[in-house]
Amino acid sequence: MEIEFAFRKESSGLFGSIGRPVARVIVIHRRRRVPQLFYVDSGADITLIPKSVGDLLGLTLASPQEIREIKGIGERGVPIVIRRLRLQIGSKVFPARVAWCLLEEVPLLLGRLDCFRLFEISFRHDLATAFEW
Repeated sequence: MEIEFAFRKESSGLFGSIGRPVARVIVIHRRRRVPQLFYVDSGADITLIPKSVGDLLGLTLASPQEIREIKGIGERGVPIVIRRLRLQIGSKVFPARVAWCLLEEVPLLLGRLDCFRLFEISFRHDLATAFEW
């Protein structure tokens, strides 16, 4: 099975117009299915969703001890809770550990853990359909 996703053209304060690789992913929890566009991020250890997506899925915080902190490029960490959800990319559905951020100000990131090992991923920016699985 091959799935191709194009780069999405976005504006950058540093570079003007730039193409970023995105994938259509359906996040599944129990009977709830939430389709979203995720940045495909080979630098992200884990898939990340903002608070609102977790709320749509019906995720809840069992106890404050579940909260961890995760950091990206910057020094500032964000509070997350790890949940085991199912992801669907194309017709493939698979379990994945997902970091549910307890803040809204984070992008949807498709990270390496539990995802990248299932696909052969190439970033081919020079083609019209620049991203294939």
